[in-house]
This record gives sequence, C-alpha cells and structure tokens, in this order.
Amino acid sequence: MINKVASIPKVKLIECPRDAMQGLDYFIPTEQKIRYLNALLDVGFDTIDCGSFVSPKAIPQMADTADVIRRLNWSPEKSALLVIVANRRGAQEAVAYEQIQYVGFPFSISETFQLRNTNATCEASVGRVEEIQNLCHNHGKTLVVYLSMAFGNPFGDPWHEEMLLQWLEKLKQLEVTHFSLADTVGLADAERIRQVLQKVLPYASDLEIGLHLHTTPDTWKEKIEAAWACGCFRYDGALRGYGGCPMASDRLVGNMPMENLIAFFENQQIPTGVDREHLAYALQLAAEIFQPAHA
Repeated sequence: MINKVASIPKVKLIECPRDAMQGLDYFIPTEQKIRYLNALLDVGFDTIDCGSFVSPKAIPQMADTADVIRRLNWSPEKSALLVIVANRRGAQEAVAYEQIQYVGFPFSISETFQLRNTNATCEASVGRVEEIQNLCHNHGKTLVVYLSMAFGNPFGDPWHEEMLLQWLEKLKQLEVTHFSLADTVGLADAERIRQVLQKVLPYASDLEIGLHLHTTPDTWKEKIEAAWACGCFRYDGALRGYGGCPMASDRLVGNMPMENLIAFFENQQIPTGVDREHLAYALQLAAEIFQPAHA
C-alpha cells in the first residue's frame, strides 16, 4: 500500500525536454523545438525544463535557447519555465527573461563529475551558487540546485549519505530553498532511494526536495513507489524516457518516462494537473522529433 501525503493537493511534475534533447548527436531545428515546447506548455505540467544557457561548445543542442524562449506561446497561467546554467554569465542571461521563473544549477557531490560537468571544483561551485542566488533574488527568480550523484558515485570518489547532508546544509546557508536529488547515471534502486530520502526529507522539512531519476524501462515503478512512500512530491521526467546527461558516460541511461509518472499518480488518485488530450498530442510530437535517435 502506497502512503499518501494528505496535505499535498497535487504532485509537482517537471517535464524535461532539455534533458531529453541535449545528448543527441543531431541538432533538432529551432522551429521543431518551439513547436514541441508549445505543445508541452498546453499539457499542464508544473514546470518545463526548456533549455540552458551554457557554452554552445559543451552543449551545442542548446545553442538556440534564447531564440526558442523568445518565441514560445508562454503566459503566466501556463507552466513555469526552468533553464540550466553553469556559471554567473549564464545566470545573467537567464534572469533577463520574464518567461523564466526557475534557474537550475548542477552541483555534484562528486568532485570528479563537478569538474567534468562545470569545470569547477565543489568548493568553487559553492561560490557560483552564491553569485547565481544573488542574481535570482534581485530579479525575482527561484534557484533550483540539482544535487547530482545523490545516490552513489561511479567515479571512485568518496560517497555516503552524510556527505549529501553536509553539502545540502552548506547550500541551505545561502538561502537556497529548492533542491532536486539527481541520479545522473541511474545507479539508484528502490532501497537506495528510500535510504537517501529517509535521511534528507526529515532534515529538510523547510525545503522543497525533488527527484531527477534516470531509469531502465523495467525499474521505473519500484523507484517511484519508494519515493512516494517516503513523502516526495516533486518529480522530473521526460516524455517517452528520452535523454540523459552527455557529461555522465558514453552510454546514456534514459530519463524517467513522464507518461509513466502521470499514470502512476492518476492510479493513486493524486491530481497531476495534466490535460490528457494535449498529452497525447505531445507524445505524438515526441515520437516524431526524437525518431532519428531510434531509427
């Protein structure tokens, strides 16, 4: 029996087309991105992770993020928009857009991966978080810190749950209120998810803690059952499970399929805010846009 959290009116679903697209070896034309994101805006997700302001050399797929955002059919009544940045320069670009509510920063508790992903040590990245938090505060935006390698470390660096809490506390001192625990390479099983959330959620009762899980097709449900039973109500996913982090490994582990998340919570009679008709259209578009990846 899955425990339900009575005080939560609905689950927060964050659709991540940016994560679905960024690791592809072909460029999705800007017009297709705009068409797809406009379709997603009609579905009713809480938030859409729509792009990133990072070096186009590092992530060429996201080089057109500014053009895409300017041309979206966005309004304040629709889904909030989130973009990823890796430094102050990217954050300065992001906060200039009225359409963007959330600015995400990837902070790994793995020294190896943080250097690989943002070209900065963990300690140097704390300084970046402070700079980005100040920009967000001054421009009415909310910073979301993605704590990657939250469920294990494949690079041989030290890892334990207390490390996660220590970094969480350090970043909490900068008045960061939104965190997403990221399983960047799909290491977490249901038991590890329970262990981590049972440590983090009681400690962080004044914070919003979400999950960004990657998964194989046969293990997604047990992971969500474990997280929901622990009281987590914020989940990232991507339609059809496309995507993965290109900085993590040569073999990408797919995102949590958003349609599976929706079905799971509807079966639990938890409101998702999703319009089924618009969801069906977005799923159709996803199959068309990402088809070359599976041809």
